[in-house]
Amino acid sequence: MRCFSCLKISLTIICKVCQKDILTPRITKREIGDLSIFSFFRYSDIEPLLLSKHKPEGFRIFRLFGDLIMRPFIDEWIESMPEQVYIIGIDENIKNGYSHIALLTHAMKRKLATPQHSSLLAINRVKYAGKSLDFRLDNPRGFVYNGLSDIDVILVDDIITTGLTIQEAKEKLEDNGVRVLFAITLADARNS
Repeated sequence: MRCFSCLKISLTIICKVCQKDILTPRITKREIGDLSIFSFFRYSDIEPLLLSKHKPEGFRIFRLFGDLIMRPFIDEWIESMPEQVYIIGIDENIKNGYSHIALLTHAMKRKLATPQHSSLLAINRVKYAGKSLDFRLDNPRGFVYNGLSDIDVILVDDIITTGLTIQEAKEKLEDNGVRVLFAITLADARNS
């Protein structure tokens, strides 16, 4: 097969050279209200990889994101937390035969970090890509939560743009007795 990025022959969807060049995280922190959101990349730096979620090869790319980015993050973070934490992906709906968010949360599964797959799903399936802030405000996701209560969670999403989706998800979880510690996303679209 060929590397998705440089098109050279590779045994993996993204060759080792491109993994080193492109997939070296540069963690940024964004505060929205009282929630900290950590992102690993600027959106513009990995846009073609993120957009692969709409294509069949997205399965392999997002699984690689899970292995190279999410798993090391949770391994390092969990060392400082002796308590059980749960991982909740924002809207783990299946599209194109898989859920790209579920691939990220699944990679974070550890003894003290348990994914709660498909526990926070959006009723409104409208696409926000390229839409204005007013459009986003007029068309909230309308999340439904069917998971555990009285737990500590880390929220996971692929991209943060305005932060409205993450805020809405956090509010829904808090309404159900869930404590959101922080959120992580692969990319931040701000300043891209």
